Amino acid sequence: MASKSSKNDMKKVAVIGTGYVGLVTGVCLADMGHIVTCVDIDSGKIENLKKGIMPIYEDNLHEIVKKNYEEKILFFTDKPEEAINNSEVIFIAVGTPPLPDGSANLSYVKGAAETIGKSMKDYKVIVNKSTVPIGTGDLVTRIISTYYKADFDVVSNPEFLREGTAVWDFMNPDRIVIGNGSKKAQEIMLELYEKFDCEKLLTDIKTAELIKYASNSYLATSISFINSIANICEKIGADVTKVSEGMKLDKRIGKYAFLSAGIGYGGSCFPKDVKALIQIAHENGERFSVLEAVEDTNEAQKQSLLPKIQKLLGEDLNDKKIALLGLAFKPKTDDMREAPSLTIVKQLQDRGAEVSAYDPVAQEQASKLILDVKYFDKIEEMVKGVDCIVIATEWDEFTKLDWEKIKKLVGNANIVDGRNCLDRDKMKAMGWNYLAVGR
Repeated sequence: MASKSSKNDMKKVAVIGTGYVGLVTGVCLADMGHIVTCVDIDSGKIENLKKGIMPIYEDNLHEIVKKNYEEKILFFTDKPEEAINNSEVIFIAVGTPPLPDGSANLSYVKGAAETIGKSMKDYKVIVNKSTVPIGTGDLVTRIISTYYKADFDVVSNPEFLREGTAVWDFMNPDRIVIGNGSKKAQEIMLELYEKFDCEKLLTDIKTAELIKYASNSYLATSISFINSIANICEKIGADVTKVSEGMKLDKRIGKYAFLSAGIGYGGSCFPKDVKALIQIAHENGERFSVLEAVEDTNEAQKQSLLPKIQKLLGEDLNDKKIALLGLAFKPKTDDMREAPSLTIVKQLQDRGAEVSAYDPVAQEQASKLILDVKYFDKIEEMVKGVDCIVIATEWDEFTKLDWEKIKKLVGNANIVDGRNCLDRDKMKAMGWNYLAVGR
């Protein structure tokens, strides 16, 4: 973690919203030495946070919440007015779920802006941290101006957090984007982030708003691109993992490129942001054909494991026992939003298969969305007598399993690796009927 701020450069900060972005933002700013109050209208969530009960699973989050709360530098409240008036910088970090047409639901942002406007008594910097459509900064400014007639600034400061590594990402950013032309607002935001050693990009508000959508949509495009390459690899007998390796050796692409083939992207960001950017384009008289294709490719990829399972078990899956390893859309999170496992389970159940499942942390969330599935706490118990194992999330523990031992427990040694996380040659040498993606 970075060093604490001195009393001279610490800021008083309010963060409205204790979801993924809001909680991580507030907790990490407190860990940097700022005095932070996290606000949420859900009193039960606030009381749980005071007790150290986290609403989300995120590595290292519990520890830094506990430390900074006990040091009385981090506070939680369901009373926004007091937190707003006691702060110089106010982050809006509420949810922006997609509407049926793909556009972002701004009702929570509007509500937060109204509360801020009604509560303010002096100059504040209001920061849009939520991922919001272009023009939301202007919208928030108009709402606040309805209730507060004196000086204030609205800043766009998009987040670039990956679920599962969000605390690390916040404390070790690639860049910090600050969108507002006001010198006063820029100075306050630069002081807030002074301890962060990274590029700090100053832009206008609308450019900052677009940077987040553009970044996530570009990454999503990379995933759909390599999945399309994987489908070609399967037809011609090539290996997509080696194709990806060769591409990453090109310095113009790089070793960190999103070029891991699998069963598609999910989660709270990529699906929502791709849909939103397509909608933004439509609203401005443009058709974003590339992103529309990305979306179509991703939906098709989520359905691509079924033919592989049927290749091993036959077309008729009625009463076949399928064990699903992994439920969350990615490892190190319990997030089930847009998870490919939701599609896979439905496909299997529609064909009469008996599905069991295991995930290290996402089973509680999954059980709210996936019914008629038997959940197990131990993989060895789940796989007894099953006809096929399907890997839907690349948790590290799956790569470390004793697959020789697992093979002795299953009914049939069939495995479909939807994340290419196992060593194909070793699995085949053990006698597994092994199918992966693009290999």
